[in-house]
Amino acid sequence: MANGVDSATASPSVPRPRRWQARLPGRPAERAPAHVVLRRVNAVAVLLVAVEALAAVVASARLGLDAGWTAVVVAALLGVRAGRRLYRRRLWLSWFQDLPRSAAATATAFALVTVIALVAPSAEATSAQWAVLAFAALSEPARLAVFAFGRWCRRKLRRCDRAIVVGAGKVGVDLVRAMQAHPEFGLLPVGFVDPEPVRDPASLPVRLLDGELADEIVRLGVGTVVLAFSHARDSPVVESAITAHRLRCTALVVPRMYELYQDGPDVERLRSYPLMRLGTAPTARPSWWLKRVFDLVLAACALVALAPVLALCALAVLLESGRPVIFRQVRVGMDDRTFVLYKLRSVRMSGEDDSQVRWSVVGDRRVGPVGRFLRRTSLDELPQLWNVLRGDMSIVGPRPERPGFVRQFSAIHELYWARHRVPTGLTGLAQVHGLRGDTSIVDRSRYDNYYIANWSLWLDVKILLLTVGELVCRRNR
Repeated sequence: MANGVDSATASPSVPRPRRWQARLPGRPAERAPAHVVLRRVNAVAVLLVAVEALAAVVASARLGLDAGWTAVVVAALLGVRAGRRLYRRRLWLSWFQDLPRSAAATATAFALVTVIALVAPSAEATSAQWAVLAFAALSEPARLAVFAFGRWCRRKLRRCDRAIVVGAGKVGVDLVRAMQAHPEFGLLPVGFVDPEPVRDPASLPVRLLDGELADEIVRLGVGTVVLAFSHARDSPVVESAITAHRLRCTALVVPRMYELYQDGPDVERLRSYPLMRLGTAPTARPSWWLKRVFDLVLAACALVALAPVLALCALAVLLESGRPVIFRQVRVGMDDRTFVLYKLRSVRMSGEDDSQVRWSVVGDRRVGPVGRFLRRTSLDELPQLWNVLRGDMSIVGPRPERPGFVRQFSAIHELYWARHRVPTGLTGLAQVHGLRGDTSIVDRSRYDNYYIANWSLWLDVKILLLTVGELVCRRNR
């Protein structure tokens, strides 16, 4: 079990955060309806992929390439262009703005085809290189037409993403008016969210919404949340961005000192205002499925390999304190859903079960030598591999906590509730940095939210390696 010195003052009577903050545990955020998700499909990107794939096939056919070399050319071109984010979602459909990136991607694909030709010489290698150049001649006019068609659809057919602006100050109002005057940027403003608007709501170009942001996103079918400046004492920008991520919305942020902000890979431009596009939620990325596959394989293999160890530990628990060997406890997982967590029992049974309200068993006389050994070596956590197989947990993620403590910590510790955006884990970034046992809840929450914001498969691998090192060397204990 985990503990934290900051929890000493935790109490159920502490007031909950203000209503404009994202949802707290016990109130899972609703998922957007299927028709809303379908509406958010990036039609321009789909059309770009289609016309460029067709251009690559036509260029290869005109130069007489066989099926093998055609596949190489198409894969090289589309793969490189996808890697250079030419098929990204964007507000500004500008062919001129995208031309340098497109040319660089084509040059990279040409170099890649050349390397393949050197490794696997063929009579058609030169034709494959010419096919890449022919692709450029065909695809650029097609891209120009796609962008023009996309702008026309946004203006005439109103194929725009519904947007909520958080912050009803001058910047927020200017952004809404720009969206209304220039629908070719693809945003249709439907309302403001601001706990302390400085303007008369009647003077705003769109209405001031009085519900929670999560509720309004679902009710209005919103696909984009624009985070401008609010005059509220505690601005809800971070909470709003997390809420947008949990509901699979795009989050665009007006940066501080935006007048001096330069364009970059993750910077959109709405007229004169730069907007930083925040990364998508980890669970919305294709690589998240690889994480789940990795969890299943590793948990299954570990259960098989460690079965003798589990059997010996279970026998030791049985001999020391009798049955039951497995300890079950309700914990809070992703989206505030509860599940039953399994552990090897390390505390002798008594007449009263205080596991849901007692924070730590350090110094508890009910913990015998076997229990202390299991807890010190973390062997008592091994049954949670079954939780991983069931989908309750992941190998790497924020550690799960009991519902009562989740409610208490969410009331006093900033963004503690935000840890539940991803599945909980056997080990996590906080744990490998020494935040186990009687340590700070604030620091754990900060590490957990950092992990979610920067998640990657490599970060999971790094945490696993650090966990093994900590277990072997018994550091931070």
